[in-house]
Amino acid sequence: MKRILITGASGLLGLNLALQASRQHAVVGVVYHNRLMHAPFEQMSADLGSPDEVQRVLAFSRPDWIIHCAALANLEDCEKNPTRAERMNTWLPGYLAEQAGWLGARFLHISTDAVFDGETGNYREEDAPNPLSIYARTKLEGELATLQANPQALVARVNFYGWSLRGQRSLAEFFYNSLSASQKVRGFTDIFFCPLLVNDLVDILIEMLERGLSGLYHTVSSESISKYAFGLAIANRFGLDASLIAPTSWKEGGLTARRSPNLTLNTEKLAAALGRSLPGIKTGIERFYQLHQSGYPQQIQQLGEAS
Repeated sequence: MKRILITGASGLLGLNLALQASRQHAVVGVVYHNRLMHAPFEQMSADLGSPDEVQRVLAFSRPDWIIHCAALANLEDCEKNPTRAERMNTWLPGYLAEQAGWLGARFLHISTDAVFDGETGNYREEDAPNPLSIYARTKLEGELATLQANPQALVARVNFYGWSLRGQRSLAEFFYNSLSASQKVRGFTDIFFCPLLVNDLVDILIEMLERGLSGLYHTVSSESISKYAFGLAIANRFGLDASLIAPTSWKEGGLTARRSPNLTLNTEKLAAALGRSLPGIKTGIERFYQLHQSGYPQQIQQLGEAS
């Protein structure tokens, strides 16, 4: 059993990670605003933008592993507050990586596929990034800060979806919620990505740590899809009206931050390290559906405090 510190433990990845990892390990989850009720793991409230707070968290948790999920992840918020984005997305992972090295703890930093400009796709780990937004730039700088401070650290570039605390944190939830309410939505036909179900991602991240991997890995689905087609796939599996999804260009979406059109990542490096391919699109959506049928979204949402 490992003692695992998970930052961003109320977020989509952090919460699912903490719930799954706590079945076999001792988990301490760090939350900022969204303190959880009746969570099956220890939790702390902290603003990790402060070195003193980071030290307090580390002293309390005494981790064997640190999995850093916390970030300023909203692209529009990063554009409006670049200083905060740099603090949370660049300084914090580098500082945590450094402290993990001093403590002798394994460190896993969660990064993003958005470090690429999306002009070509099928990006490998050795391909040169070209971030287009403040979010993407600060996340790339966070990767570099992590590996510079701690060469034995692990960095995973991800893109994921799943069931979240408020039911509103992932693209899959957006399509499910909107279509269930018979609302018309737009689906981008010109943005391609490799979405991985968060529960599958959690399993993979833990295995990467157990195997002692280090360095940079693309940790996404082995297959790619447009956001429009992804919406159609969700609609079809849940028996919802796919005609409510209007095929749209992202340029018509009224978004401030520039988007990368083809964020397909090559996962051969990680597949070789694990000895198997990463899950595909259909496999992930099927598990997403089965989790819904088992009442998992309601179980997660019950952990949130009443507002």
